[in-house]
Amino acid sequence: MKMTEIIKDAFQFPSRHTGRYAIYLLLSVLIVLFAFGGLLTYAFGILDSENYLTGGMYFLIALIIGILIEGYHLKVIKSGINREDNLPSFELFNDFMTGFDNFVVLLAYYLIPAIIVLLVAFDTNLFVKAIDVGREFLLQLFNVYIMGDSVNTAVDALSIVLSNFLGSLVVTITVALVLFVIFSFLRGMGEARLAATGSLKEALNIFESAKDLKRIGIARVVIVIALVLVIIIGIELILSLILGNYSFILSTFSIVITPYFVLVLQSALGLLYSDIA
Repeated sequence: MKMTEIIKDAFQFPSRHTGRYAIYLLLSVLIVLFAFGGLLTYAFGILDSENYLTGGMYFLIALIIGILIEGYHLKVIKSGINREDNLPSFELFNDFMTGFDNFVVLLAYYLIPAIIVLLVAFDTNLFVKAIDVGREFLLQLFNVYIMGDSVNTAVDALSIVLSNFLGSLVVTITVALVLFVIFSFLRGMGEARLAATGSLKEALNIFESAKDLKRIGIARVVIVIALVLVIIIGIELILSLILGNYSFILSTFSIVITPYFVLVLQSALGLLYSDIA
């Protein structure tokens, strides 16, 4: 398929069965509500320890719904691979089981860059330098307010340790951004492999995922996903400008269209993978 056709079909796909999209939207809203409820409950748990159990239950419910949605995402990707016209139906048990596999794929693909970034952080002494900043801040605070030292002297001392910390932080963040972007594309291929084959083993084969990315065309995948994201950001900016003074309406629109855009990305991924499926 041409890239323009992929983008056009991807944006139209979630609207082709409003009933099924309504269910997906409801589940997406429930995740946010339960996760937010869990956070609030844990916040109040500082005063009442019984709230910790309630907060844990909220997070567990949010996780279960999240896994269910991950399974549905696989079906949307498979619909794109098969170039189907309508949103797939929900099958709660099957969606949960495949969603669990998809959750495993997510963890597996992001574990590697997370470990590498952590090693880089240790290699650049990021955590040690962060502690040095805190220690130096307290020391200079003591020197200025208790010992009566010059503020300029304190600022100079802080600037040195802060400069060292920022240098390590920039290196670590740069490595993190590069690796997580690369592995996000690889994870997308892993998801597509899971949707196409139903095999977790095939999905976790990172080397084959990299080969699939190359078969489709790295530039082709990057351009399509980038254009979809640009269009999504553009739509959200336009809505913000138009409805900026109507926060309630803007919030309502965001709740409705954000899950829609998630399905657009899943559909685009499936359509891209259909070229080699």
